[in-house]
Amino acid sequence: MEIRSASAGHWKPVFHLALAFAAIKLAIEFAGNLVAQHFGYGIFRDEMYYIVCGRRLAWGYVDQAPMVALQARVAETLFGFHQLALLRLFSALAGAAKVFLTGALAWLLGGRRMAQAMAMIAVLIAPVYLGIDSFLSMNSFEPVFWMGCMVAILLMVRGASPRWWIMFGLLGGLGLLNKPSMAFFLAALPIGLLLTPQRRILWSRWTLAAVGLIFLIALPYLLWQIHHQWPTLVWLNNVNHSHKNVKLGPVAFLGAQIMMLHPISIFLLLPGLVWLLVAKSARGFRWIGLMYVVLLAIMIHLYAKDYYVAPIYPVLFAAGALAWQSLFSVSRKTAWLMPAWCVVMLILGAITLPMGIPVMPPYTWIRYTRALHMTHEETETAKTGPLPQFYADRFGWHGLVAEVARIYDSLSPADRAKVGIFCGNYGEASAIDLFGPKYGLPQAISGHQNYYFWGPRGYSGDILIVVGESKSNVEKYCDSVQQVGEVDNPLAMPFENGPIYLCRGGKVPLSAYWPYVKNWH
Repeated sequence: MEIRSASAGHWKPVFHLALAFAAIKLAIEFAGNLVAQHFGYGIFRDEMYYIVCGRRLAWGYVDQAPMVALQARVAETLFGFHQLALLRLFSALAGAAKVFLTGALAWLLGGRRMAQAMAMIAVLIAPVYLGIDSFLSMNSFEPVFWMGCMVAILLMVRGASPRWWIMFGLLGGLGLLNKPSMAFFLAALPIGLLLTPQRRILWSRWTLAAVGLIFLIALPYLLWQIHHQWPTLVWLNNVNHSHKNVKLGPVAFLGAQIMMLHPISIFLLLPGLVWLLVAKSARGFRWIGLMYVVLLAIMIHLYAKDYYVAPIYPVLFAAGALAWQSLFSVSRKTAWLMPAWCVVMLILGAITLPMGIPVMPPYTWIRYTRALHMTHEETETAKTGPLPQFYADRFGWHGLVAEVARIYDSLSPADRAKVGIFCGNYGEASAIDLFGPKYGLPQAISGHQNYYFWGPRGYSGDILIVVGESKSNVEKYCDSVQQVGEVDNPLAMPFENGPIYLCRGGKVPLSAYWPYVKNWH
């Protein structure tokens, strides 16, 4: 199979079309964040944590790879964290890159302009992509690394220089620094290649160079894990045995894939997978379908969250567009079906847009989704309020910090000089660290996730303001426990609402008690 001509003239229309769709994606995400903030949606729980981690840059963290903290550090340095559309700009740009790469993948598979447009529209309207690209996270970048690797492999499959393995190695290594789940993609891809004649591209010294490059780039993260006794593996094992996440069986997992990508996506994904696995015209791309099957089986076996498979679907959308092209573009009588279906996808995507980006006031959103019988699939078992967790985690932080500040100000100067603010989870602690300086609050302490490694910050534990813990837990440490405040935001996650305690008389020094506060779940 010969690769298409890579001349500027041949690439020019492909580039322009993909760039136009990428610009549309960027505009949707940027405008969506402006609207969401206008309607009162605040910073997301995880974003606050990433910003705090970014202020303490390291080669690893208990529950994340290092790149998202670097992303947060750069974003905060350039834009601060109050204008959310700017804070989230890099994720929006990553989403735009994903759309662009989808167009390129459709072209490399043999798709003409309408097929390229169809694949990119499918990415544009998918609620999961709208969601992950709308806030600062590692998830927005993950599909870019996966699909960048796919472009490199497709170029080599179609006859390009094996030196493209260097690009593959670079993207693979950076992908591991972005999110460890990149390893599942790096494992499934060679299996797909080995099962097909395209295994020939593996037999090259450049392949070994790519493996070495991946290892060297990821080595600092690996060394951090070794030095800290594999905290990420400990955390993952704890989560797996804690019943924190929703565990889906095979059928439910497959159903969740369709819902997160949009129900209409089945009419693109299923033809695309069938085309990859059985069509004669797709023999050179059979490895993609096999790779997807392997990856899906791994994720189902591990009871992974449904969106962990999301980075692979742009190439499946591209294949689906090729299936449509092979079926309906051969005759003028059916050629109209592809543009008509693109219009249908755009209309239905506009209807479901609020499921990915909160572009309505909260109570309007609740009425809207109930009227249309839309449900937001939860990936965790925690009880939710009127909003799904993905939206609820944007409410209540300012009220929490203001209440803690009121309590702090009520203390005597002597008590304020030594009081620590202990929080039950990283969301509460990060809110104190971000918004507390406005009130003169000290930095928070917590045993949750990477906050455990940052320790008690020299606090003796004689007096503590305790947020997000039960009274029975606080009484295990303190001689005197008094409720001095309460947080109650109806839109926040229910477990974030509750009493705030003032703890006096630590039974042992906090530094000695610290190992018992570790909470890696």
